[in-house]
Amino acid sequence: MEEKALKIAAISLAVLTVFVCVLIPYLPHIHTIDMEARERRLAEAEYADSQMQMQDLVLKDEGSADTQKGQLSIRLPEGINGAEVQVSNDYVTQTVRVEIPGTDVAYFDSYPIAGSSSYIDNLSYAKQNGKGIIEIVTDRVYELDMTYDENYYYFNFLTPQEVYDKVVVIDAGHGGRAPGATKQSVKEKDIDLTIVLQLQKIFEECDENIGVYYTRTDDSNPTFDQRVQLANKSNANLFISIHNNSTRSGRMSGTKGTQVMYSETSAESEAFAEICLEEVTSALGSRNKGLVEGNSIYIIRTSEVPVALIEVGFMTNQEELDLLRTEEYQRQAAEGIYEAILRAFEEGY
Repeated sequence: MEEKALKIAAISLAVLTVFVCVLIPYLPHIHTIDMEARERRLAEAEYADSQMQMQDLVLKDEGSADTQKGQLSIRLPEGINGAEVQVSNDYVTQTVRVEIPGTDVAYFDSYPIAGSSSYIDNLSYAKQNGKGIIEIVTDRVYELDMTYDENYYYFNFLTPQEVYDKVVVIDAGHGGRAPGATKQSVKEKDIDLTIVLQLQKIFEECDENIGVYYTRTDDSNPTFDQRVQLANKSNANLFISIHNNSTRSGRMSGTKGTQVMYSETSAESEAFAEICLEEVTSALGSRNKGLVEGNSIYIIRTSEVPVALIEVGFMTNQEELDLLRTEEYQRQAAEGIYEAILRAFEEGY
């Protein structure tokens, strides 16, 4: 009996050993999936909280004479000038928001919005603070060309490629309720954002005709799908996500340097990631920690354009954390990313 029990214990131990050996290589992947799922839930909850109740609107036939000056036209209420209409274009959600004083849903029964539905996914209305709010959700990212006369407000929808020579999407990792790595009261989401804001300043100062779309420029937290679809639906030439690293245990260590993740199913992504790695390490003087396969990351595996996720430095390394806190180092990181983008364009992206 005792011998049988020992055999069973030995077999169980052998099975457990094999199981652990097989599982260990997948532990980082499992950790990534768990963390990504947690952040996805946070982002989706934040997005749901920000939405207001809307009513559907009907679009008038595109053959209407009302649309001769634009792909879409909205009849202005009597006594309302086109200058009083406020329009915003949320590229991240592909939502055009139009605020018109003096309208309610009954108004659009008498004067329906006219235009083509081929590029509109949803058209809806709400009343807020005495204004009529129209939301137009489009099928892709568009730039707006708007005009108005005494009767109508007109919209033409232009693709980014009709406006810019090249298009790039920049993503600041995490945000909102998802702080990312946190060390010594420093949150990764804040460092990611400050690097992006430095990069935004550089683009604003440059003379290149480059369309730059940002997933966030504040402490918001777009969903993973919104982030990657901004790149896909703008048909961007390049997609860059900016993050900062930490050790798997989260403990401070001597590990430091810059890594770049890429899509292993895309040769263009890998080559672009290599450009980013070379330019950022050159700008920072940081250690080259190499390229990392990244298809375990949602925004990488679902990107339809060349993508690179840049881990600028390790927040779990005291020296690098101190540097990442400084405006000078953040600016240098942004300059390295900017040079990587220009170099990629020069090489045909």
